[in-house]
Amino acid sequence: MSVVHQLSAGWLLDHLSFINKINYQLHQHHEPCCSKNEFTTSVYFDSLQVDSVSSSGACATFIASDSTTKPENDDGEYYELFTQKFVFRPELFDVTKPYITPAVHKECQQSNEKEDLMNGVEKEISISIIEKKRKRCAVFNQGELDAMEYHTKIRKLILDGSLQLIQEGLKSGFLNPLFEKQDKCSKPIILPLDTCNLSELCEMAKHLPSLNEMEHQTLQLMEEDTSVTEQDLFLRVVENNSSFTKVITLMGQKYLLPPKSSFLLSDISCMQPLLNYRKTFDVIVIDPPWQNKSVKRSNRYSYLSPLQIKQIPIPKLAAPNCLVVTWVTNRQKHLRFIKEELYPSWSVEIVAEWHWVKVTSSGEFVFPLDSPHKKPYEGLILGRVQEKTALPLRHADGNVIPIPDHKLIVSVPCTLHSHKPPLAEVLKDYIKPDGEYLELFARNLQPGWTSWGNEVLKFQHMDYFIALESGS
Repeated sequence: MSVVHQLSAGWLLDHLSFINKINYQLHQHHEPCCSKNEFTTSVYFDSLQVDSVSSSGACATFIASDSTTKPENDDGEYYELFTQKFVFRPELFDVTKPYITPAVHKECQQSNEKEDLMNGVEKEISISIIEKKRKRCAVFNQGELDAMEYHTKIRKLILDGSLQLIQEGLKSGFLNPLFEKQDKCSKPIILPLDTCNLSELCEMAKHLPSLNEMEHQTLQLMEEDTSVTEQDLFLRVVENNSSFTKVITLMGQKYLLPPKSSFLLSDISCMQPLLNYRKTFDVIVIDPPWQNKSVKRSNRYSYLSPLQIKQIPIPKLAAPNCLVVTWVTNRQKHLRFIKEELYPSWSVEIVAEWHWVKVTSSGEFVFPLDSPHKKPYEGLILGRVQEKTALPLRHADGNVIPIPDHKLIVSVPCTLHSHKPPLAEVLKDYIKPDGEYLELFARNLQPGWTSWGNEVLKFQHMDYFIALESGS
């Protein structure tokens, strides 16, 4: 389970554990031979296309963790099965110090005293804040004033609730005090460069011929399916209904598809296959690419305007009583937009506002709580689709299930941009068991969920995983 501790204030989550409890196992087999004593050297992945056993990056070396000899088939041939297990790279959750910036990995501090290091970081932050305030002569715009007012309202809730959960994490050993860690500079994390630009592939897909809208646009990955093309993926919701992981190859890059997962790789202009999926969803989690100044300046990823976000066809995708959860930054403009425009346009009634609090592995906020620039928390707005004929969701005893307000989700964040913590386990008491779940603007896959977005496979790239040795 990803829930390490649950208190009245909220939950302490282990995001890495959640990923690694997914059954990332590949089944591979030697090609059947003509006799019991001969084996060819070819190896086949249980995947979309025939691949060699090695791949680029961290998974370049194949080590079989388990193998069995299958009985002879109808032709009297024998073949051997191998099972290979993968786990997510743990260094991507190695957040040991607060105030995360790229510079943290560029310079190695020589001091062995952790207190001096932390005090130095705090002084740097304070000096930076003072200098910027002086330059602006302490004049704040309306957006900054609104943000300060909002922070004042929730500050005590964030601080008190987080401390309770952090204390539980320290007691259990899930979080470790800073002085217990080795004082050494962390190694730079090498990530895949220019792997497969998924968003560009989505642009290419717009020029492909479209299927009849009435067709059931679903591609179920079969065990022996080796003829799937990129075009097939763009035009259909892809399902892995097996109990094992499969490998998909796009433009020469390999991605792991967890069991019981499905996805659609497209941008917002090509959502029709999802609407043709003939499913409605009991939970819809949305992580929109919000527009902001830093995104405009850096051009790191595309963003959507409020009008484009409103055009997402939630009413067509939502089942009665569907729970809609939207991730939102701390910009009050975005919060007001969700509450006053977005949810009303979708006939969604707000029921709660939760907060994701990001901490280091020693239990410190990743940014100073009162920093005027970046806060160590983000918001989630929860609402339910309202329909005249819809019956309220109920417990077995007949009572309506209320969703509490201002719950906290505390976790060590992934160092990868926008890799949000899983919500399945914290929502389970408030949603329909064995329902249909959808994540929009997803960047990874989950068993039991349908995921959509123009980067939906981003964090499924094999370079983000490592292969376990036998017996691990």
